[in-house]
Amino acid sequence: MELAQLEVFLTAAREGQFSRAAEKLHRTQSAVSQSIHKLEEELGEPLFDRSSRSGLLTDAGRMLQQYAERLLNLRSDTHAALGELRALHKGRLAISANEFTALYLLPVLAEFRRLHPMIRITVQRSLGSEMPNDVLRHNAELGVLTYDPQEPLLSSIIVYLDELVFVVPRSHPLATARQVSIRQLGAESFVAHNVPSPYREKVIQAFKRHKTPLHMDIELPTLQAIKRFVAMGNGVALLPEISVENELARGELISIPVRELRLHRKLRLIYRKSASLSHAGRAFLKVVETMSREQRGRYRFQRER
Repeated sequence: MELAQLEVFLTAAREGQFSRAAEKLHRTQSAVSQSIHKLEEELGEPLFDRSSRSGLLTDAGRMLQQYAERLLNLRSDTHAALGELRALHKGRLAISANEFTALYLLPVLAEFRRLHPMIRITVQRSLGSEMPNDVLRHNAELGVLTYDPQEPLLSSIIVYLDELVFVVPRSHPLATARQVSIRQLGAESFVAHNVPSPYREKVIQAFKRHKTPLHMDIELPTLQAIKRFVAMGNGVALLPEISVENELARGELISIPVRELRLHRKLRLIYRKSASLSHAGRAFLKVVETMSREQRGRYRFQRER
């Protein structure tokens, strides 16, 4: 059963005669008759009462009329919905991120929402190590992470450059220092993030190379908790610069360069290489690319693979 056959059937049912249906459809009467005859053969039921000149429908014909109208209306709705997707009046975008990479997303999402307010966006929290799998398993269309996943099935774009910064409360004795060395930090009490990461390990190794103890006396679960705890005067911390921009601007925290410790991080946007991005996904990449040109600075749009 084809939708074209149902269109012929519904036209004939509305017009009451095959000849009028043929005129309406710009087809021959013979073609209309053949189409309906083939439909009746497929269904195994007569659809029109041939003894009636007014083209009355049989019980099977009346039942088919109801379902055929639903199917054709559904086709129209589908075309309309696809048109809305293409015009970005509807749609959904799922992005996988963690607490840190979500900070990069905030201004990008604000601009995306301004341009495409009808798109529903879900940013789901995930461990960085799990994001490639989230994307490959279709749990998310895009992922934002801080390392190169080295996965041939994923495309990767560098979108932001960040740096790990040493911060202290403004009442700290080192707050007025222009620069410090790792050896000066051996007596400090560090407030650490309790989520393992490659950068945490790099910091630990840097202190070991300089034969300096690293006192991580307290570990907290979120960046927000760490910076608030430090701002209250409880120790010092190494945090992503993007996470403390507001506190540095307000003077609640002070950033001090560490001579032997310059750790830069590249944020990457990943998506499935073999899959076509949704209309919403392509529009999101366009916003990311535009922001990299307009904002410059730490924003990038550099394809890796």
